[in-house]
This record gives sequence, C-alpha cells and structure tokens, in this order.
Amino acid sequence: MLKVITVFGTRPEAIKMAPLVKELAKHRDGIDCKVAVTAQHREMLDQVLELFEIAPDYDLDIMRRQQSLFDITSRALTGLQEVFQKEKPDLVLVHGDTTTTFVAALAAYYLQIPVGHVEAGLRTRDKFSPFPEEINRHLTGVLADLHFAPTANAKQNLLSEGVSGESIYVTGNTVIDALLATVRPDYVFADQVLSRIDYGSRRVLLVTTHRRENLGEPMREIYRALREVTESYDDVEVIFPVHKNPLVRSVVEEELGGQNRIHLIEPLDYQPFANLINCSYLVLSDSGGLQEEAPALGKPVLVLRNTTERPEAVDAGTVRLVGTGREAVASETRRLLEEHEYYGKMANAVNPYGDGLASKRIVQAIKHKFGISKEPMQEFCPS
Repeated sequence: MLKVITVFGTRPEAIKMAPLVKELAKHRDGIDCKVAVTAQHREMLDQVLELFEIAPDYDLDIMRRQQSLFDITSRALTGLQEVFQKEKPDLVLVHGDTTTTFVAALAAYYLQIPVGHVEAGLRTRDKFSPFPEEINRHLTGVLADLHFAPTANAKQNLLSEGVSGESIYVTGNTVIDALLATVRPDYVFADQVLSRIDYGSRRVLLVTTHRRENLGEPMREIYRALREVTESYDDVEVIFPVHKNPLVRSVVEEELGGQNRIHLIEPLDYQPFANLINCSYLVLSDSGGLQEEAPALGKPVLVLRNTTERPEAVDAGTVRLVGTGREAVASETRRLLEEHEYYGKMANAVNPYGDGLASKRIVQAIKHKFGISKEPMQEFCPS
C-alpha cells in the first residue's frame, strides 16, 4: 500500500483538494490516504470539510486571534513534524501557495519524504505580489518531487527554473472539479438578500477584495468605481461578500455602506458562493481562484490587481487585468455592461484551466509513478 497524506489549512486549499481526497479514496486497493489539516483558517475551512464530507485524520487547530505569519509557520511546522513522524508517509500532497503549503513541504523535506505539489508552477515573478503567496509557491516548488501543473504555461515556468520535465504533469486545475460538482441550476439561496434578487432581469456584479497589497487607497479607488457604475445603471446590483479582515471591512463600510443596490453581506460558504458565481453577470475580484472558476461558468472576470499568476486566462480572453485605479475599473465595467459583443467574446472564450478531470489525472500519475499502475497519465489540453 502506498501511504499518502494530504495537507491543507485554508478554505481555498480545501476546496481544491477535496475532489482529490475523494478520488484517492476510490483507490483503496493500492493507496492508503489520510488527511491532515492545520486549520490556518478555522471557520472557513470547516464549512468546506462539512460540504464535501471530509473528516480529517489530524487537525492541528493552529488558528489564533491576530495570528502572524511567524505564528502560523512555527505552529504548523511543529505539528506536522509529529504527524509525519508518526505516519511515515510515502508521499505528502500539498496545494498551491499558502503558508501551510510551504511549511508542509518543508516538514516533509526535513524528514526526507517525497512531496507532490498540486497547482504547481504559477508565477508573477514579483515576490511581494501576491504576498506571501508568490514566495510560498517558489519555495514549495524547490522542495517538491512531483509537480502537478494546471496548465502548459505553468509547466513552462517550472522548466525554465530547471525542474525536470519527467516530474511535471499537466493536469488541469482541481478547482474546476469542485466547481462542476457543486453548481446546480435549481439552487435556492438561503440568504435573504440573495434570494430576493431577480437574476433574470438584474445584472449582478459579484465583487470580492482581500489582497494585502490592495489595502488602503487601492481598495478605496475600487469601491468608488463600483459606486459610480452602480449609480449609472438601474438594472445593476452589486453583491459584495465582505472579507472578515477588519482593515478591509472599515474601508468597505466607509465607501459603500448605505449605497442603493450595493449589498454588503457576510462571507459565503462555498456552495452558495459557487452558485452565486453562476447567477452573476460579471465578476470583479483580486482573488486568484475566481480567475479560474468564473470562466468555467461563462462569467467574465475583471482582475483588480496589477499582476496575475494566471496569464493563461488573460491570453484566452476570459479575464482582463485592470488594476485598482478608479477610472480603469469603472471604464472596463461599463464596457462589459454596454458592449454585448465584447461581453460575449469574454463569456464564450475557452476556459484554459480544466475540464473536471484533474483529480483523476493526478491519482493516475501517482499510481504510475509508484508502480501501482502501468498506465501513464494523459495530460490535460484545452479544446
């Protein structure tokens, strides 16, 4: 039996790793899979675990009020050392770019355990954008033995850094697996604000902001643009699940509080959020994951950042990188609201991030690598 431990600690990681955990469980004839969570984010993580019915074998529960990166790093490293020494896994699987991801890879390396990196190879080449995710990605890539790149572009990034091509597998992104399994055409929102909106006659702009580099004046610029656009179109409604960071919340309330047709709501669980994407007309966000998720549902995305580690979406035409300036955000939003051909071109562009089969590919690659199966993985290629 091949013993695999899957490690994650935040809501985005959990969403993207849940389909892989489920797929690994289907191969119990050759794989013994266990799940360890750091709970770097407690409440948001638990929502996803409940939705996908995943019961962790180990829960480090490291989250504390006002925790720093130093706190997360030290507590996760010590906790994972104990888990790995007890279980002695043959492979540790981590995802993406969080502090949990980097620390799990480091702990595995210290104990000379192979590391598989899911969503490998994303790069902005700016170590402070996004912070600290860009460096977490780089460091995890250096430590990893198997690199599960979501796209051919991510593979090229790894090759350019000297990673052996034999250790890189282009799989598509597991977030598409999770999304397609969650969205339903008959979904009914429990939230009173969301349930009252007529999605057939209203154009809903879904907005999220949380990046550290956008705190302060950049966020104010974004919110002023939103207010300006909403006042100009009577059929536009803004749904804004506001991040729990008090530095974000204070600016949101100052700039958007009490505005007509701008609905400030609490962060949503994954299931209603995924279905809200599906009901939206347009997404404006500084999130990384939404650049992959929204195009899978035919929703254009305006990225409220100056850099992106997902250039495939820009090249494919499913997203536009607009920055945080008030004029640029307002102008691009107006264009998508007014120019139907332009909107249609973005909405109908081929999503370069996946087809819902990434988890199956990753498991097949692992089985082939460790001699459980003779059949090699067939790489993902957007149609």
